[in-house]
Amino acid sequence: MSTGTAATIARALRLAARFLEEHGMAAPRFDAELLLSHTLGLRRLDLYLQHDRRLAPAETALFKERIRRRAVGEPVQYILGEAHFRHLTLHVGPDVLIPRPETERLLDEILSWAAVSQRDDLVLLDVGTGSGAIALAWLQELPRARAVATDVSEAALAVAAVNAAEAGLAGRLELRAGDLLGPLRPGERFDAIAANLPYVALHERSSLPIEVRDHEPELALFGGRTGFEPTARLVTASPEWLAEGGLLACEIAPAQSALARGWVEATPGLRYIAAFRDHAGHERGFLAAQVALRP
Repeated sequence: MSTGTAATIARALRLAARFLEEHGMAAPRFDAELLLSHTLGLRRLDLYLQHDRRLAPAETALFKERIRRRAVGEPVQYILGEAHFRHLTLHVGPDVLIPRPETERLLDEILSWAAVSQRDDLVLLDVGTGSGAIALAWLQELPRARAVATDVSEAALAVAAVNAAEAGLAGRLELRAGDLLGPLRPGERFDAIAANLPYVALHERSSLPIEVRDHEPELALFGGRTGFEPTARLVTASPEWLAEGGLLACEIAPAQSALARGWVEATPGLRYIAAFRDHAGHERGFLAAQVALRP
């Protein structure tokens, strides 16, 4: 992409959007606006209010580099090193999945449940925490709550630790390395367990957008032959770790909704509550409650 010497904001945007469109990006103008506004330290609106401002050589070089990275499919969030989740701005990179709006719906559900409980000292277990998005948003909105977050990836936990420190929430979050519930200690119980585990089936790899398939961590994407395997393992094991009446909330693929309900209903110590939908109306997760087993 060539912007010429000392291009104006308007010209740089126009050329960048055209370049991204030629390389098959779905939202070329939007991507160009995000990358240029971040490069210049401006709001997107300011790009139009200052459309005739000329870019300095260093700004031009950085913007070109970012546009070239986007043109080969690298997600904007990785290029900028940050992603927004509810009221948080999180550090993200190739070691963690980019937080998505579907996961905000998962958080909506567990916060609604917390409100009904009328307790403010609840303890959440976030399984497969990645960037820490779920646990940190929970802590941010419930000032007396605590959370334990697990992940099999040490690199992901390092990102979550940075995000916790920058959000001022590290004192109420404990990060533990290990697979699913493996890092838990005998006798521990949690008021709620939340999980956005890998749920893409291996055979679906070729159908994923290039931004996801070639750039986001496989460990956080692919759940096995059907994609449901990690969630099934969590459902089976969760009653032992939930307090009486505790909540299990999981994000899944829409096609797994019936499978998830059947798995929960076949698990002793759990009662299926409901599915919840994402903003597009697709069933994107389920809720279940711990129930005491009869002797």
